Amino acid sequence: MKQLVLGILAHVDAGKTTLSEALLYRTGAIRTLGRVDYKDAHLDTHELERERGITIFSKQARFPLGDRMVTLLDTPGHVDFSTEMERTLQVLDAAVLVVSGTDGVQAHTETLWQLLRRYRIPTFLFVTKMDLPGADRAALLQDLKQQLDAACVDFTAPETDVWENAALCDERVLEHYLERGSIPDAELRGLIRRRKLFPCFFGSGLKLDGVDAFLAALERFTPQPEYPPEFGAKVYKIMRDAQGSRLTCMKITGGSLAVRSQLSGEEDGGWQEKVNQIRVYSGEKYQAIEKAESGMVCAVTGLTHTRPGMGLG
Repeated sequence: MKQLVLGILAHVDAGKTTLSEALLYRTGAIRTLGRVDYKDAHLDTHELERERGITIFSKQARFPLGDRMVTLLDTPGHVDFSTEMERTLQVLDAAVLVVSGTDGVQAHTETLWQLLRRYRIPTFLFVTKMDLPGADRAALLQDLKQQLDAACVDFTAPETDVWENAALCDERVLEHYLERGSIPDAELRGLIRRRKLFPCFFGSGLKLDGVDAFLAALERFTPQPEYPPEFGAKVYKIMRDAQGSRLTCMKITGGSLAVRSQLSGEEDGGWQEKVNQIRVYSGEKYQAIEKAESGMVCAVTGLTHTRPGMGLG
């Protein structure tokens, strides 16, 4: 099965974790819909997170999306934990930037946008809390275009309107549209991959409004990365489990990684260590696997010299 790593980012209290819960619930990854205010959100597992009602540590969950398995990385929205968020950007294939329908684009939203631009991550936008008073779709879309990028296009509009606005993002695609009156999905995916087009969606994560349409669009338009056959990995986080075991969180960027593989590095005078266990987490729970394939995000035990940002292979 093809793998896709999707990050979800937002300014604090925008509704990011609520949307994450909705995505997991509608794809069948979780059976009950958790809520931040009820302190039972699937991804806010740490006691401090449930006490304060915010995401502090980046977490991952997995859900099926068509012929792909998506690893969703939920990142902290509070500016105090930006370092934790930025580490995850190194391993994303695409990102969802969540904007509050009642607050619009905030200063931290613009900071996140600049980081997504720096790392050249294809980005979708979901404007949530549209069920609340004061949420004006037209005004919010205009805000996105002015504050973030003119290539923000409302993908909930009729398809002909989507094509017309997307065509303005690229001269070659515009010629195709003028000649044929439509734009193939492959062309739209190419624009999104090259960050020339930013699909925008509107709804409510709490009420599940617009979530199914958003998932269908993610399946249809998210570009699928390609990986080389040679092994490679990117370390983005070091953590410890409840028993104190050191975990190296990484994305496999080429080939595969099997249990008992020998990994090496030049840091600390040179080192070589064996992979004891490979875990694939979803919330607090994990599955131990024998081999991690390209595109997968996993946590590995047995490594003591790894650091965030390190490349392996």
